[in-house]
Amino acid sequence: MRALIQRVSQAIVTVDDATIGQIGPGLLILVCAMQGDGAQQADALAAKIAKLRIFKDDAGKMNRSLLDIGGAALVVSQFTLAADTSRGNRPGFSAAAAPDEGDRLYRHFATSLAAQGIPVQTGQFGADMQVALVNDGPVTIWIDT
Repeated sequence: MRALIQRVSQAIVTVDDATIGQIGPGLLILVCAMQGDGAQQADALAAKIAKLRIFKDDAGKMNRSLLDIGGAALVVSQFTLAADTSRGNRPGFSAAAAPDEGDRLYRHFATSLAAQGIPVQTGQFGADMQVALVNDGPVTIWIDT
């Protein structure tokens, strides 16, 4: 699985002008299931992100995790993280999991993250979503299992 995580002071996702997910301090997590991924990759990614030390401690060092700060996560599916731009000018997305499998793994990832003790809000798989965020830092990290 692939994830692009952004440390945020707030993030919100809307569909058709209706808010469907919103968090304060924490992480916006854009996630993509790749071909060949399964529950094991989703669980490993959730565990890694929950414990990743990218929040400031009292000395200003990135030494605290999402769990440590009591932060939340906004998880948004984004198959475009599978983009292959190696040929031509139009990205290819054949490395992404099929939509039904992508949806299942996206939901599994969100559930697994919540099981780590993280409050989780989600987007809507396959929807045309608008995502707004205030990136804190900015801190943006790419993770690929």
